[in-house]
Amino acid sequence: MLPSVNQALYLQINTIDEEEAKQEYKARIADDLGDRLALEIPMNEQTGRLKRFYVGDELSTYFVSDGGFKNFFTTTVMGYREDGIRQVIVRKPREEEIGRVQRRNFLRMPAELEVSLTTDLKQKVLGVTEDVGGGGISFTCEKNISLDKGRKTEGWLLLPPRNGKPDHVFFKGMVVRAIDTEFSKSVIMRFTEMADKERQKIIRFCFEREQIIRKS
Repeated sequence: MLPSVNQALYLQINTIDEEEAKQEYKARIADDLGDRLALEIPMNEQTGRLKRFYVGDELSTYFVSDGGFKNFFTTTVMGYREDGIRQVIVRKPREEEIGRVQRRNFLRMPAELEVSLTTDLKQKVLGVTEDVGGGGISFTCEKNISLDKGRKTEGWLLLPPRNGKPDHVFFKGMVVRAIDTEFSKSVIMRFTEMADKERQKIIRFCFEREQIIRKS
C-alpha cells in the first residue's frame, strides 16, 4: 500500500542529534509526481511551528492506513517547489520499502571510521567517527578547529573495504553541536547534501554492522 494525495505523513529527521531526532512533524501529501511526492510544509503539532527541511535530509516516515496500522518507510528530501504555496519534494517509496516495523534505529551505529573535511573557513579537519548514520555522523577531532554550531563543511567518509577496495563517500554537512573535551572536540554533524547512491552505501554499512553486533 502506497501513501496517496491528501494523506497525512508523520516525519522524523534521521540524525544523531538526539533532541532533533525526537521531534515529529506532520505534513499532508499535496501531489503525486510519479517517483516523488509534494508535501505541504511540515508542522510540529506540539509547538505549532513550521519546519524547514534541507535537501538531502533523510526522514523516517509513516502513514496510518485503514485499521489504524502504521506503515513505515524512509525517504529523502529532494527539493522545494512553488505551486501557489511552497511545497517540499521527497522521494516516493516503492511498495516493497514500506513495512509495519520502524527501522530508523538501524541507520545509526557505533563505528570508528576516518573522516576528512574542509570547513567554510577553509580549515582542514581530520577526525574519527563515533557514530554513523544515514542522516549524519558524530566524530572527534582536534580542539583548535573552529566547528561551531551551523558551520558548513564538505568532505569524505572512509568506509571499510568491499571487494578489496575502500569506499570514499562524499558529503556536504552542517555542524549541529560541538563540545570541547579535555583533549579533543566532539562534533555532531548532519548531512545536508549527498548523492542517494552514496547515502545507500552508509545505510548498507550500518545494516551490515548491526547484523554483526546482533550475532556477537
